[in-house]
Amino acid sequence: MTTTRPLTLVLLAVLGAGLGWLLQTALAASGQPVFPMPYTLALALAAVAVIVVSLALPVRQVARGRTKARIDPLYATRVVLLAKASSLSGALLTGFAGGVLAYLLTRPVPTVGSVGQAGASVIGAILLLAGGLLAEQMCRVPPDDEDEDEDDDGRPVRVQP
Repeated sequence: MTTTRPLTLVLLAVLGAGLGWLLQTALAASGQPVFPMPYTLALALAAVAVIVVSLALPVRQVARGRTKARIDPLYATRVVLLAKASSLSGALLTGFAGGVLAYLLTRPVPTVGSVGQAGASVIGAILLLAGGLLAEQMCRVPPDDEDEDEDDDGRPVRVQP
């Protein structure tokens, strides 16, 4: 699996911002109340980021050789997939909350409560994005030395090209 590309994250953030702006505009044009971004959303996103990073800690310890314990390969794979999903959804939610925040700031009289809630949601989504990227990096295995291999006794053997 490849690492998450920055271009993918930027594209998802732009898509999310467009969707957030469009949703708020459509709701306001139809006379409906605009979409609220509650503070609990920001807290939940930050909590998920902390959980993802904490799940990646055992994988990092084994990958760096800091512990001799073995780790289930399926667990490591699931953590990497969760980290990648967190970074992608964090980028999308960052854009969405940013679009909502931009919409609220362009109104003639923005309400302080709504702007604060949208700002908190942007921060929570950025934390989710950063936590996903950090957990993904924590699960990387250091590259092996390509020039040396080990024989059955554990002694290094040079591989001839």
